[in-house]
This record gives sequence, structure tokens and C-alpha cells, in this order.
Amino acid sequence: MSQDRPALGVMLMLGFCCLAPLGDAVAKLLSNTVPLGQLLLLRFAIQGAILVPMVAATGREWRMTPRLFRLAALRTLLHMIGIGAMFTALRFLPLADAVAIAFVMPFIMLLLGKFVLDEEVGSRRLIACLVGFIGTLLVIQPSFREVGWPALWPLVVAVVFALFMLVTRQVAKDTDPISLQAVSGVMASVVLAPLLLAGHLLGWGDPLALVGPDGRGWFLLIAIGTIGTFAHLLMTWSLRYAPSATLAPMQYLEIPIATLIGWLIFRDLPNGLAALGICITIAAGLYVILRERRLARLGDVPPDVPVSARKAVVTPHPPEV
Repeated sequence: MSQDRPALGVMLMLGFCCLAPLGDAVAKLLSNTVPLGQLLLLRFAIQGAILVPMVAATGREWRMTPRLFRLAALRTLLHMIGIGAMFTALRFLPLADAVAIAFVMPFIMLLLGKFVLDEEVGSRRLIACLVGFIGTLLVIQPSFREVGWPALWPLVVAVVFALFMLVTRQVAKDTDPISLQAVSGVMASVVLAPLLLAGHLLGWGDPLALVGPDGRGWFLLIAIGTIGTFAHLLMTWSLRYAPSATLAPMQYLEIPIATLIGWLIFRDLPNGLAALGICITIAAGLYVILRERRLARLGDVPPDVPVSARKAVVTPHPPEV
């Protein structure tokens, strides 16, 4: 393994933290002019077009057992739903608010571990979850007052992607991550292309309509798939060179970077209440991450620290576009 170059791992993760919100910003630029289905199709088709040749050129294994194939199909479905929910959220919310709300995902994963998987989760982590949810509500409140129920779309993103991560863990130990993403791109394209063609021929309208973007629109559509694919590759490669416990706190840099990109492109900034909520959410998430890292460093694995809960806090990122 190459986990002796932490500086390189940190730089790769920093690149991911810059690319992911940039991809979200591109999606927001197109969200009111290109139907949702077409956005999703281009996102996954470009992912497949980039990664399938990479898998073939490097001789990576991508054959799957029937069980892994079913799990990969479920993972792809959750990925499509999660990204679709994020695209929808970006139609209504400022970029920083949508990204910050979706970062409630690690807390949802802890709660899923406790109430669905019947795992023991310590009181400190439960308190951190409560504090993180309070911060998220503070971020939601101004947007909810302005746009209503669509302000809750990032919560859908968080729930769906929490499930996505649980399924990913069942698949990842037996598959190459780049091959898995290549298969996901092909699966999603095979599902979405016939749906969009039927929607276009039958006149179903948005979200299954097809439009003919201008040159700028096509450039942005290609950018969505390219940025999302390479952002994921940067995250994957970063974990080859640095431990996840080192990289996990860095992922919260995505929120201030999203705030900066949102201001530069859309002139959007969170108001005072939302900014306070963002700070509370980041603080609660970092507390959980740093506590788990401390326990891991001490080699202490008490009964209230389940493996799935520990993994949940080192992969906090919502679905990148």
C-alpha cells in the first residue's frame, strides 16, 4: 500500500473538495434550463465513457457474482436518486445551503446503525447527532421560509446517500472502486436512455423531456459528468496515500469552498442564521470524527463504537455531481 505519502493524499482530497462544489455549481447553472433526466443521463454516460476505457486499459477486474451485481444495481439506483435530489435542491437553494444541509448524512448513518442495525451508539455521539441536526435546522429555516418544502430536498440527499454508503460498503470490499464506478455509469445510462427516449416520444415533459442545448449548454453538460467523475477519482486516489482518519476532517472544507463558489458565480451568501447553523454542523461533525480518530489511535474499541458508525464519520461527503 502507498499510505506513506500523506501530503499527496491531502492534496488530492483538497482537489476533490474544490471539484465537488464546482460540479454542483455547474448543475445549478443548468437546473432551470435542462430537464432533470437529461442532466442525470449525461452525468452517468460521461462517467462510463471516461472510466470504461480506463478499466480496459489497466486490466482491472469488473466481473461480478450475481450477489455483487444486485448490490451494484441497488447502489446505482440510490446514486441516481441521490444526485437527482441534489440537482433538484440546487434549483431552489443557494449552493452553500444545499451542500451544508446534505452534510447531515454522517449523523443519519449513526442513527441508522442504532435504530435499524441495532448497534450500540454511545451517548456522546448521539448528542453530537442532536447538535448537528439543530445546526442543519438553522440552515434550513431561512430557505424554508423563502421557498417552502423544496428546502428539504438536501435532507432527501442525506438519507439516500446514507443508504448508498451502507450498500457501497457491502460491495467495495470485493470490487475495485474504479471498476465499480464504471459499471455504475453503464447501468445508469442503460436505465435512463430508454426512459428519456420514451418520455420524449410520448411527450411526458420534465423530468423525462429532451432539449437541445446551445453550445454553452453542451459544454456545461459535459463538464458535469467530467467534474463528477474526476472528483470521485481524486477521493479514491487520496485514500491510497493517506489514512481516512487524516482525510475525513478535510472534507468539511467543501462547505466554505461551496460558499465561495456560490458567491463568485451566483452572488449568494448564507444569512446570519444559516451561517451559524453551518458552523454548528461542521463543529458537530468534526467532534465525532476526531473522537473516533482518538479511539482508533488508542486502539480502544469500546462496545458503543460499532464499525459501521466509525466508518460513517470518515466518509461524510454527499453525492458529488
